[in-house]
Amino acid sequence: MTSQLGVTQHTNTIEGLKRWAVTLAWLTVVWNLVEAVVALTAGAAADSSALIGFGLDSTIEVSSASIVLWQFRATIPETREHLALRFIAISFFALALWVGASAISDLAQRSEPQASTVGIALAAVSLAVMPILAIAKQRVGRAMGAAVVIADSAQTWLCTSLSAVLLLGLGANALAGWWWADPIAGLAIAGVATREGIEAWQGHNCCATPEAPSACGNDDACT
Repeated sequence: MTSQLGVTQHTNTIEGLKRWAVTLAWLTVVWNLVEAVVALTAGAAADSSALIGFGLDSTIEVSSASIVLWQFRATIPETREHLALRFIAISFFALALWVGASAISDLAQRSEPQASTVGIALAAVSLAVMPILAIAKQRVGRAMGAAVVIADSAQTWLCTSLSAVLLLGLGANALAGWWWADPIAGLAIAGVATREGIEAWQGHNCCATPEAPSACGNDDACT
């Protein structure tokens, strides 16, 4: 009886964590869709490659969260984990390619975007919201031993870093005219994205899967 209770409690815990993972993924999708629309619109208005890049990153974040939702629609989510990690890795590589190419182009052309109050406000709000989502995903992923959820949390942390970079870049450009601050930071973010992509591709984003309770539990008859 004790062993059966232990297994039941473990199953309920895992199911609860899966529901949390799905909820967090949906929150990420909704938030980043709004973020992408605002960033791309403001970026086009200000001719800001940083804002446009941030908007594109938001669409990649949507794809990453959507991959989590796709994985957990499977009867046995673990069967889709390897492929899901590959998809997330590709999204990291795409982000690194875009941000890196955009940064190099801006440096070469000495591109100076216009000041964007909307962009600064968006970056500030994102910098407050994204860490909350990232920490929640990280905790749920580690508790489940779900590599794809942990990889998705890494994507959200990267989005947080981009928010900080965007805020510093737009702020430095608006206040001090340091047009080069954003592309330099963008190159650093591209390097981080590449590293995260490699780790996701190799499956290094996951801790060991939690062990299920022993079938014996505390039953002395099993000894």
